[in-house]
Amino acid sequence: MELIQAHSGQGELPGASLQGVAQIAQVRAPATSAPSANSAPAGPASSKSPDDNYKWLIKSKDEDYKWAIPSADKSVSEKPAAPSDAKPNGDNKSTSYYRPSNSYATNPDSDPPRYVRRLSATGIEAFKDIHWLDIGFEFRTRYEMRHDDFRRVEAGYDNPVFLRSRAYLGIREILDPFRFAVEFQDSRVYNNRFPTTDQENNPYDLIQGYGELNFKNALGQDDRKQDRPIRFRAGRMAYETLDRRFIARNEWRNTTNTFEGFRLNLGREANDWEIDTFGYQPVRRLQTKFDEANDHLWFFGTIGHWRKWSDIITLQPYYMGQKQTADPNGHTATNRLDREIHMPSLRGYGLIGTTGLDFDVNFSYQFGTNGTERHDAYGYTTEVGYKFKHAWKPRLTGFYGYATGDRHPDDGVNNRFDRFFGFARPWSSDHYIIYENIKHPRIRFDLQPTQKLGIEASYAWFWLASSTDRLFDTFDGNISVVRDPGFNRDRTGRSGDEVGNGVELRVRYQIEPRINTVIGYSHFIAGDFIKNRMAAHPEEITQRPGFSDFFYVEVLITAFK
Repeated sequence: MELIQAHSGQGELPGASLQGVAQIAQVRAPATSAPSANSAPAGPASSKSPDDNYKWLIKSKDEDYKWAIPSADKSVSEKPAAPSDAKPNGDNKSTSYYRPSNSYATNPDSDPPRYVRRLSATGIEAFKDIHWLDIGFEFRTRYEMRHDDFRRVEAGYDNPVFLRSRAYLGIREILDPFRFAVEFQDSRVYNNRFPTTDQENNPYDLIQGYGELNFKNALGQDDRKQDRPIRFRAGRMAYETLDRRFIARNEWRNTTNTFEGFRLNLGREANDWEIDTFGYQPVRRLQTKFDEANDHLWFFGTIGHWRKWSDIITLQPYYMGQKQTADPNGHTATNRLDREIHMPSLRGYGLIGTTGLDFDVNFSYQFGTNGTERHDAYGYTTEVGYKFKHAWKPRLTGFYGYATGDRHPDDGVNNRFDRFFGFARPWSSDHYIIYENIKHPRIRFDLQPTQKLGIEASYAWFWLASSTDRLFDTFDGNISVVRDPGFNRDRTGRSGDEVGNGVELRVRYQIEPRINTVIGYSHFIAGDFIKNRMAAHPEEITQRPGFSDFFYVEVLITAFK
C-alpha cells in the first residue's frame, strides 16, 4: 500500500506523526458573482486526494459527494458542502470564496476525510433522516516492486505488500456547540525484505479523537451572508493545510501523521478571510503499543487565508515554528539536540485571467537555533501550468523547487531547510527526494481521456543545493530502525552535487464508484553524487548499476459512494 517514507531529522521524527483537524466540510466552488476565469463549470466537481490520487467528487442530492476519478481540471469543487454555503432561497449554488489551487497535489484533504459520508447520504433508507452522524470505512492495498533501491545499502529486489484500513465516526450539529470525531487506522506490511519501520507498520491505533466547540456565527457574516464561526478543537487530530508541504497526513505512506494539542479557527474555508492557530505535540507511532505524544517537541503556528480576491489570487501569509528539548534517548542526532526554529512564509496562487495559465508560488525563511548552531535556511516553490482547450483536458506544467542545505559543516550555522511535517511523494515517487537541500526542476503532462481514466507523465532533474550536505535517507541515512551510518553525506563536497534524473508515469482508473485503482512506474538514473557515495564505501554498500526501478499497483475501496 503505502510507500515507505522515512523521516527527516525533525520533520517526521522516528515515530512522530501529525494529523490535525481539517476544516468544517464545505463546497470548494466558485462564488455566485459574475463568471470569471476562476469560476467552475456546472456539473462534476473534480478533486485530488492528498497524494493527488484518484478522485472526482460528484455532488449528490443532499450535498454530499460520490467518488470518481480526478479531473485534470482542479479549479472546481473538492469538499462536501456545509449547509450554510447555500443561498437562502434554496439555490444550492455555493457562495464560497474558496478556490482550490491548480498546482499538482497541493489541495488538502477535506474535513471530515473524503471517504466519510453523512449517514443520510449512504443510500440506506432507514438512515435517510440522520444528518448529524458522519461515518466512513476505507481499505487500501498496494503492491510494490523495487529494484536496486538507492535508499538501501543492499541492492536487489524488494516486493512488499501494504495494507491500510480506516474507520471514522463523527457527531455534528445535534449537540451544538459540542461536536466530536474519532478515526481509527490499522497499517501493516507483508513480504518486506527490510526491517519494518513506523513508516509502514502501526496496527490498531487512533489517528483522530477530538472534541470541538463550534459557534456557527460567532463572528457574524461575510459579504456573501455566510456565517463566520469560531471553532476550537482539542485532542488527537489529523489534517492538512496550505499546499501540504509543512503539514500533511502523508496519504501515500502507509502510516499517518497525527498530533495531540489544540486548534483554533476564526472563520472557515468558505469565508473571505480565515485565521487558523494551532499548538501540537506530534505523536510517536509505536508499533507494539498505543501511540503517544512526543513530550520533547511542540509544533505551533498561525495561518492566514485572504480570499477576497480569489478570482485573481488567494494569499496565505503564515508562521510556523517548533521548539524541541533534547531527548537523550533520541534515535537520531537531531532528536538529541535542543532546537528552536521559526518560519515566516507567504504563499499565493490563482489563475491568470482567461489565458488558461495558472500559478502557485511559496517562499519560506527559517531562523533559530539547532543545538549550539544558529539556524538560517530558506526554501521556495514555483509552479506554472497551462490547460489546453480539449475534451481530454491536457495540462502542461513546469515546476521548480529549492531548499537550502548546510553549506559548511563546521561554521556554526545550520543551513539545512526543515520541512517540518510535510509530504514527500510529489518530490519523487520513489521517495529519494524531500523538501531539503535540493534544486529540482520538473515538467509534467496530464490527460483526462474519460471521467474514469487519468494519465500522468513527468520528467525531473535533481541537484543538491549544497554538495557538503546530505541526500536525506539515501543508503540507510534516515531509516527509523537503523542508525544513520553517514553514507548519504560527503562533508568535503567532492562527491559533487548531481543527484540524478528520472521519469515517472501513472495511470488512474475507477472501476466503479467505490473502487479506484492506480498503476505507477518510475525509472531513476543516478548522478555523480550517488555513484561517488557508492564507490566511497564498496564494502558497506552493495555496488550496482547507476539506475533503479519502482513499479506499484494500488487499489482503494470505500464503503460508500
